[in-house]
Amino acid sequence: MLLYIVRHGETDWNRKHRLQGQTDIPLNANGIALAEKTAEGLADVHFDLAISSPLIRAKRTAEIIIGDRNIPIYTDYRIREIGFGSWDGEIAAESKIPGLKEQMRIFFEDPFEFHGGPDSESIRHVCRRTHDFYQELIHTRRFQDKTILVATHGCAMRGIMHDIYGQPDDFWHGGVAKNCAVNIVRAENGVSTLLAEDVIYYDPEQFKAVDLNSIVDRTGEKG
Repeated sequence: MLLYIVRHGETDWNRKHRLQGQTDIPLNANGIALAEKTAEGLADVHFDLAISSPLIRAKRTAEIIIGDRNIPIYTDYRIREIGFGSWDGEIAAESKIPGLKEQMRIFFEDPFEFHGGPDSESIRHVCRRTHDFYQELIHTRRFQDKTILVATHGCAMRGIMHDIYGQPDDFWHGGVAKNCAVNIVRAENGVSTLLAEDVIYYDPEQFKAVDLNSIVDRTGEKG
């Protein structure tokens, strides 16, 4: 099994550094362009199927990459983005919500201790649901010889990849992947091998995708 695990393209909330979570924000023009360039980079890949988060930014990214291939695109709620709940839409560096800025610092610097707001999801919960998804996927008999596109989100991608990295205490693995970054994984007999990590198929100088590692404080505290 070959897996191409991609983060969605850019959205307006990415551009504005708003917490996006499970709010269903579409791709912006730059996000569509990033997905189109990624589609060009993956044009020769023979995908058998795609699995996407149900959120439109991920599903649309999958649709653009798949293009005119006549293959199914399934959705799975387990690979949707982390839920920030009522914090969605906030700009962490500017928020007046008590504790939000500090929790977002923890989100990046000590992620397994992130608890968020009263209706937020924890990193540990994201890891549990993405782990369940991934283990079910790689042990599904009918998929064993398939090449599969998996379209997901920045935090959820790291959740999926967490076991593959083999570093239990390192969740972010260098930071949030860029929009439309692709990780390529071979899974065989339940064993996963990372073949390529956070590959982008566009010129970062031409397409200014947002670096979410600066989400906490764009003035210098984080990123």
